[in-house]
Amino acid sequence: MGQVVAPRSLRGIAAVELGDGRLEGASGAKVSALAGLIAVASFSGAEAQQSELPPVSVDAPVARSKPVASKPTADQVRARNALRRAAQRQQAAQQAQAVQYPNAGGLAPPDANPYADAAAPYKVNRVQASGKFPEPLLNTPKTITVMSKEVLEDKHATALKEIGRSTAGVTLGSGEGGNAFGDRFFIRGFDARNDVFIDGIRDPAVSIRENFFTEQIEILRGPASAYVGRGTAGGAINIVTKQARDTNFQRMDTEFGTDREKRVTLDVNQVISPTFSVRTGGLFQDADVAGRNFVTDDRWGAFLSTKWTPIDDLKVTTNYVHTDLSGYPDFGVPYYKQGNVPVTSAGIPRETWYGFLNRDFQTARQDFGTATAEYNVNDAITLSSKLRGEHSVLNYIGTLPQNPVTTNPNPLRWTTTASAQSRYQTVDLWANQNDATFKLDLGGVKHTAVVGTEFSDERISIDRYTGLASELFGGGSTSNGAVSGVNLYSAQYTWIPFSTIPSLTGNPTRYDVDTKSVYVMDTANWRDTIILNGGVRYDDYGMKAANNTASKSFDSELVNYNVGLVYKPMPIGSLYAAYATSANPFGSELDATGTDYGGVPPNTLLTLGPERNKAAEVGTKWELADRHLLVSGALFQTTKDNARETNAAGILTSNAAYRIQGIDIEAEGKITDRWSVFGGLVLMQSKVTQSNIASNLGLQLANVAHQSFSLLSKYKLDDGWEIGGQAVYRSKVYGGTFAANTGNELPSYWRFDAFVEKQIDKNWKMKLYAQNLTNKLYYDTLYRSAVPFVAVAPGRAFYIVTTAKF
Repeated sequence: MGQVVAPRSLRGIAAVELGDGRLEGASGAKVSALAGLIAVASFSGAEAQQSELPPVSVDAPVARSKPVASKPTADQVRARNALRRAAQRQQAAQQAQAVQYPNAGGLAPPDANPYADAAAPYKVNRVQASGKFPEPLLNTPKTITVMSKEVLEDKHATALKEIGRSTAGVTLGSGEGGNAFGDRFFIRGFDARNDVFIDGIRDPAVSIRENFFTEQIEILRGPASAYVGRGTAGGAINIVTKQARDTNFQRMDTEFGTDREKRVTLDVNQVISPTFSVRTGGLFQDADVAGRNFVTDDRWGAFLSTKWTPIDDLKVTTNYVHTDLSGYPDFGVPYYKQGNVPVTSAGIPRETWYGFLNRDFQTARQDFGTATAEYNVNDAITLSSKLRGEHSVLNYIGTLPQNPVTTNPNPLRWTTTASAQSRYQTVDLWANQNDATFKLDLGGVKHTAVVGTEFSDERISIDRYTGLASELFGGGSTSNGAVSGVNLYSAQYTWIPFSTIPSLTGNPTRYDVDTKSVYVMDTANWRDTIILNGGVRYDDYGMKAANNTASKSFDSELVNYNVGLVYKPMPIGSLYAAYATSANPFGSELDATGTDYGGVPPNTLLTLGPERNKAAEVGTKWELADRHLLVSGALFQTTKDNARETNAAGILTSNAAYRIQGIDIEAEGKITDRWSVFGGLVLMQSKVTQSNIASNLGLQLANVAHQSFSLLSKYKLDDGWEIGGQAVYRSKVYGGTFAANTGNELPSYWRFDAFVEKQIDKNWKMKLYAQNLTNKLYYDTLYRSAVPFVAVAPGRAFYIVTTAKF
């Protein structure tokens, strides 16, 4: 019998099974089947050799030449490499997300906030400035309140002003003493109207801002000059814009509401190639204001963002935003001094408006663009450069109802004076930030150090209108347009004609501000147990104020610093202590034209030193509920020295001082898989510790809600249903130019919102939202002059929002 040879197919199987060592661990059935096949084949082969069958001749196979592989072109190589890099970036992002959110239970939707917890979008894990704040919020020794776009949506906060209405520790201010009637905020009791930033660059416009292009809003509490420069005595607000992504998505929100409200927003991201993405969006709104006659709130805008990654280590992004907000302005109602309440709390209808339809208007336009280049030199060094250009216009003529005459016992015969207030303000800005970030491991301590420079050129022009009087009044109307004898109960001059077209004076106040800054900061992390950070910043602040006949120039050199220490007893918790300084140079409130309110008139002889602010804070932060709920608490104290105050002789001095201290408690994220919360409680005490006016000593400060609370809560039901609501509380706010004047005050209030939401399918969602559910009459701001007036907050409104995602 000749040699037995198994068929090639079986030999291949045996070789595979034996060659990779798997036969030993194979099942008995598999081994038996293989042995049986080999035996059968052997027997058949031997039997065939012994048979008398005729021989079979088989032609040898003809060798075929292998086709020559075509060499890829340079374009094909680049495309292949780009696809590989895109896949690597996506895989790295997914792995990083899995590490950062180990219990997320899946990846976030394509348009989700990249800074937030994927499974709990109310909880934001980090702020945008990753170089200056490299650690997550849990490890950051500072109270930072961050509202993701999901929080903004559930608050129905379409404008930045709503953040002031519904956030604990933040209150709204009025455009006083010639200041602009725009977004004005007080944070921890300090004016922050010139401390608003967009993607980390100061926005000096004091404009009226929309939120349709916003990814999240960050409120840094306490002095922050080491991070962002001048000002920031109470903190700063940073608006983070939407950026282009690496995944395609489309979203449209359509909204209809009471008070003729119609609103549509679009948000579309498109990956053009593996190295280039584009994101664009738009806004249209046509609406009145709930609870106010004649006032309108019309808006439109657009944004465009691009992302280009030509190589793995280089990323170039651009972003451009245009907003246009217009309508009839609402400067509120008079204050009834005899009753110590606004007139609408003394029987005057809340919807009464005292403007003139044929004269008054308001327009707020903003255009700003940003280009950013980021280059990773190696794993330890990253270089970035950011360039911003901005042009904004705030243009209005409005009516201030002041100095009511209420001596008549019949309220129907009460009158007020309708005074004209106007402004044509333009802001032009060029700014450049350059950072070098170093990540080093020295002796087991991980350092993230940033060395940076910032250069900015701010140009502000503030003009006013003349010819505001109506011909109907003759001598009854002043040249500035003030009209006396306007009926408080029913303003009788709303429709009067104005044939004279108002014109600008042609002699604006112009501010030119050049700032050159350098800063160094470092965060040292030892085994994620002890974290020490600190930084110092130098600002050379040069300012020139001028008009057609006069000019004044001066410089200020500012050095500020911060230091913070964090101890983590366990991975989910931290204890910290921090100290920081900031400075407000003379004339830094760039929307003001008077020294009393932070401006510098060109003909002034005054030059005062900067106000100095110091703050200490101790606190703790914990990530609970499977690390999806961030809870924090802090005790803080901020003092201001060299504070500016007008003395009894009417002269502005810098001899005042005051102190604000309090407690700040916050929570954001998920308590359970179904229950999400976002909110806080802030309790403060303020005290004038030094003053030129003896009667001011010991008084609390004006324009501060010393107790405030807000809570947004949402619960997920079965079948795609969600219910939620918001509760907001503000204590009373006292008026006054510096210390509180207990004769003028805004009453405390509670406000409640509610919503119900239904996920129809994976693409469609609907929400019914009720804002100010009880139709509470409350007030935003108190104008603190001798003839005060107040701004009435919106009344009850209902909205139906339909969201489509593809």
